Amino acid sequence: MQKRVLEGLQPERALYYFEEISKIPHGSRNTRQISDYLVGFAKAHGLRYAQDEVNNVVIYKDASQGYEQHPVVILQGHMDMVAEKTKDSSFDFTKDPLDLRTDGEYIWAEGTTLGGDDGIAVAFALAVLEADDLPHPPLECVFTVDEEVGMDGAAALDPDLLKGRVFLNCDSEDEGILTVSCAGGATSGLHLPITIDKAEGKGIHIYVDGLAGGHSGAEIHKGRANSNKVMAELLDRLLKQMPYRLVYVRGGQKDNAIPRYTMAKVIVADNRLDEAIDCIEKLAAELLKKLPAEENKAKITCEACVCRGRAMNIASTRKVVGLLNDIPNGVQAMSQDMPGLVQTSLNLGILKTEDNELTMTFSVRSSVNDEKLALIEKLKTVGEKYGASYDEHGAYPAWEYRKDSPLRDLMVRVFEDLYGHKPVVEAIHAGLECGLFSGKLPGLDCVSFGPDMQDIHTTRERLSVASTARTWKYLLAVLKQL
Repeated sequence: MQKRVLEGLQPERALYYFEEISKIPHGSRNTRQISDYLVGFAKAHGLRYAQDEVNNVVIYKDASQGYEQHPVVILQGHMDMVAEKTKDSSFDFTKDPLDLRTDGEYIWAEGTTLGGDDGIAVAFALAVLEADDLPHPPLECVFTVDEEVGMDGAAALDPDLLKGRVFLNCDSEDEGILTVSCAGGATSGLHLPITIDKAEGKGIHIYVDGLAGGHSGAEIHKGRANSNKVMAELLDRLLKQMPYRLVYVRGGQKDNAIPRYTMAKVIVADNRLDEAIDCIEKLAAELLKKLPAEENKAKITCEACVCRGRAMNIASTRKVVGLLNDIPNGVQAMSQDMPGLVQTSLNLGILKTEDNELTMTFSVRSSVNDEKLALIEKLKTVGEKYGASYDEHGAYPAWEYRKDSPLRDLMVRVFEDLYGHKPVVEAIHAGLECGLFSGKLPGLDCVSFGPDMQDIHTTRERLSVASTARTWKYLLAVLKQL
């Protein structure tokens, strides 16, 4: 029999199951095989289970002796992984097993992502479900699909499958940090009709480039400039100094990424080309001085270009510039419960002009559901002022901070007993499945935790062996106290 790659590493049974699921394709939207594997596991161990039409699985286990009257505890993680490989890899995520490697300190997969996010949660749960010598309350182990592409599994799961209101989510990547709140969000869009007609004059390309960018959840609080909004201010200032017609404006590629690059094209009268370029350069110098010190690589440039003879009319130009400048962006409110935490924000991530429409796409986030809804209403109101329509998709609720959380207090106490110091208790300005479950299960008391991982979602992903062992020990200690 071929020796297992992870044989001899601790925790033995959890890493056994981690290696087993690494043999099964489980990239996002390709979860049927691993879902069926979990069902097969439940049948082999005589455990009740439920498998829904989107491939979510719930496996139930009765309490150990002496814990029969304790409240039901939910263990939850997602079974899908981000499927990325190196450029020279011939790996096929639909059929090939991951090529696991270890040096005893870390575990990784050669040429691909590892799937520690969130395979370690699946492995922990299976090891608990298998064991007959671990003290624990009644368990509902929930394995969701497609978390990495929109938390679709959690959104589809029938809450009637679950009785528990104590919820342990193992989808965090930093040992010693307990996450107790996350933002809800939505991808919001504004669509502004524009009128394009014949235009005469000289063309000018304008570029905003070299900004720091970043993630609109994890880095929105750093005050980094948004290239779409920088361009909006330049176009507004230019319009106040001289007339022009806008041909297009576009910038950003993802709604949840702070855009680094935006370009626009304008048309001015033939006899005002030099004046316009000089004006843009002066405005650029002024705007660059206003940017945060971190934006020291930012550039705003312009150049004359060919006029193709078509542009927005004056009214549409003014509407586009007005809307771009009136729309809020960035941090809107900070948390009063968690110092330093962004509570509500939005990011104008994608801006594009096509056909007869300007489209603006935003990532809206808030850890307070009412504030998220209020910010969306503000977007709608500002859009309506200029004649823009609104649409939305991918909405998910906030996991709001609980001032009274017996689970959080217990987990802090158990951690301190084991390691001699308190864990960090934090909230994040990003989405977790905990938000969807807190919306489905009234009164849910929830904490997210996990072992140390590096470079998740990349081919450099690493899972710490020692941290995995400590986190396993911590999980068992928490279950014993629940």
